Amino acid sequence: MDTLVRTTPADVPAALRTLYFLRFAFAAVWAALLFATAEPLGALTAALLVIYPLFDMGCAVADIRSARRNGGPARGLYVNIALSALTAVGLAVAATSGIPAVLRVWGAWAVTAGIVQLVVGATRRQLGGQWPMIVSGALSTLAGASFLAQADKDGASLTNLAGYAFLGGVFFLVSALRLGRTRPA
Repeated sequence: MDTLVRTTPADVPAALRTLYFLRFAFAAVWAALLFATAEPLGALTAALLVIYPLFDMGCAVADIRSARRNGGPARGLYVNIALSALTAVGLAVAATSGIPAVLRVWGAWAVTAGIVQLVVGATRRQLGGQWPMIVSGALSTLAGASFLAQADKDGASLTNLAGYAFLGGVFFLVSALRLGRTRPA
């Protein structure tokens, strides 16, 4: 018997799977709403922008509760909560300054949250279904850099944020489906 092999409680992947399905559904609906209301930047769009990181923060809280119950790592999730809270405030302020300011805040969040997602996914590899999260984290970092660059160009638009959110949701869906097939040791 190898005592160095870490076993994972069966309910961890189940809880993550449920959370990932929820995140996909939210991202799909949110992306559609943002796409429909992105131009011009009005009160509804600003509210949608602030809601997204708040939802992300709530998901991280739920994820931490699950991780703590099962002795899993949660440090990166605390970082995610702080980033999401700061981003929600930043987006509320940025929305009063216009689309370029929103893209700067969103871009900075996408870069930092992407790095956190990549690290959290890597630390959870033993659970299975985490490669989509790792790839999503890396892509989020790249997308964030592109939002930062787009903010300085004429005709900056928020519609790319809808595509970013939807694609992120698809990665959560793929991860949820993979977790359903994974049987932890």
